[in-house]
Amino acid sequence: MDIFSLKQGSAPLLISLPHNGSYIPDGLAQRLRAPARHSPDTDWHVGQLYEPLAEALGASLLKPTASRYVIDLNRPADGQALYPGRRETGLVSTIGFDGEPLYVDGQEPDAEEIRQRVEQWWQPYHQALAGEIVRLKALHGRVVLWEGHSIRSHVPMLFEGRLPDFNLGTADGTSCGADLQWRLTNVMEAQSRYDFVVNGRFKGGYITRHYGSPADGVQAVQLELAQHRYMDEESFAWDADKARPVQDTILQLLRQCLT
Repeated sequence: MDIFSLKQGSAPLLISLPHNGSYIPDGLAQRLRAPARHSPDTDWHVGQLYEPLAEALGASLLKPTASRYVIDLNRPADGQALYPGRRETGLVSTIGFDGEPLYVDGQEPDAEEIRQRVEQWWQPYHQALAGEIVRLKALHGRVVLWEGHSIRSHVPMLFEGRLPDFNLGTADGTSCGADLQWRLTNVMEAQSRYDFVVNGRFKGGYITRHYGSPADGVQAVQLELAQHRYMDEESFAWDADKARPVQDTILQLLRQCLT
């Protein structure tokens, strides 16, 4: 089985979708509680959102196969917390976004299994990610890494109330230049359909923070979308009528990355 798919583009833009995968190996699925076997915390349909946009812009697109329950590609390989002091899911999480255990009692992975998952799933994705950044930067002298994510609009374990529709994260302005953040903010302020925040609850995960280095010509931005804006959060079904204007707005944002 392929660990990831990478469609290489020609523009200085790489779109990474680290939570797009939903595959769980059979042996692991048998150790999970029944609700977890469907990988409900997947960033559902973000591939469907971004694929036509990447094609239109000539951007590269990187997607994993496995669920974040196998390993979370947006966490550091050493398992350090992204938001110290807050409850969150980890590199190989044992809880879901509902705070409930993922594993049947006594079936949680040990340190050796976690190491193996890092080697099998995490390292290949990040090698591909780093390699594509190098390739595009060599072509253009610069590159923007766009992290595409989504999450249910209400997740009490992670945040209070309803999440804003569009959540832009730039690691508090350190993963991209001030000009790009300003232009992205202007795009959102110019439209009235969606509410948004910059560096709110989601400031950018490990990938944004690790790879973003504006001084070296690599800018990184994370967009966390509230899923109710493009799909049905209960059934996980894609909603084309909702998704179309979301795609239009994302396209405007991505165009600013190529300016």
